[in-house]
Amino acid sequence: MGLSTTRGAGPSASASVLAIDAGNSKTDVAVVAADGQVVGAARGGGFRPPQVGVEPAVDVLAEAVGRALGEAGLTEVGHVSACLANADLPVEERELAAAVRRRGWSTSVDVRNDTFAVLRAGLVEDAEPRGVAVVCGAGINCVGMLPDGRTARFPAIGKISGDWGGGGALAQEALWHAARAEDGRGGPTALMSALPAHFGLPSMYALIEALHRRHIEPARQHELTPVLFATAAAGDAVACSLVDRMAEEVVAMSTVALDRLDLLEEAAPVLLGGSVLAARHRRLDDGIRTRLAEKAPKAIPRVVTERPVLGAALLGLDELGAPAEVHARVRAHYSRGT
Repeated sequence: MGLSTTRGAGPSASASVLAIDAGNSKTDVAVVAADGQVVGAARGGGFRPPQVGVEPAVDVLAEAVGRALGEAGLTEVGHVSACLANADLPVEERELAAAVRRRGWSTSVDVRNDTFAVLRAGLVEDAEPRGVAVVCGAGINCVGMLPDGRTARFPAIGKISGDWGGGGALAQEALWHAARAEDGRGGPTALMSALPAHFGLPSMYALIEALHRRHIEPARQHELTPVLFATAAAGDAVACSLVDRMAEEVVAMSTVALDRLDLLEEAAPVLLGGSVLAARHRRLDDGIRTRLAEKAPKAIPRVVTERPVLGAALLGLDELGAPAEVHARVRAHYSRGT
């Protein structure tokens, strides 16, 4: 499908990629011209099809996309590269791609899980999309990719797919241990006082009641994850054990992905993203690096600081066979913090 512009010739008239990075809490959109210039951008709300349904979730994307296309002076682009949270299974990617295609932004649409955006953004060698990424935010996920198009991935939909960890799970584990410490079923832990104190409450019983009766919204449990890390940093054994298990899970996923792609014996990047890993908690960060050095000595761990929408844009340019200088121009745009 050709480009449709709403104003005269200029850089926006040659836009080639609509890049979308949509997480549970926010959506980031960029319109990238054929020469690598970012000619439109917008941010919007979270993308949660399991909670609201596919079409209402895509409506959230459409609001941000409309503003970005408007800034670029376009109604269509050559290719849509969408990296979406909750696109955990290939069937979900296909369903979401069909829903995005129905919006008419382009007939060329590629939908991937949002972990691929973190991976592609963190690969500084743009000619070689090769490596593994682990994202640990509210949940945990891991993907890997090679230049020939092969990928490694996990369903990553919770305990039923064998997952453990992420900010939400860590908060739940911390609450479990703290509750058992208070009533005597478990061993002592400073989490017993630290967790309720975060909400100004005197005991775990009071916190349990407040959560159960929704005097504290369940969504606020994520606030307890930093409390867990602070308690671990102070030396609490139970909190330390949870942080250590998180490190083990990150390394388990990354080494399996490396092995699936025959990268265990190569100097391959292992990119770490998401709020939990990006926070660089010392015990977790050191634990991941130590364990990774034992199981995959040639792996090169790196915390990704680049915005994931950059990865979505680069994946789109990969699909179009854009030259290296175009990739570099997009990366330079985001390195300036724009």
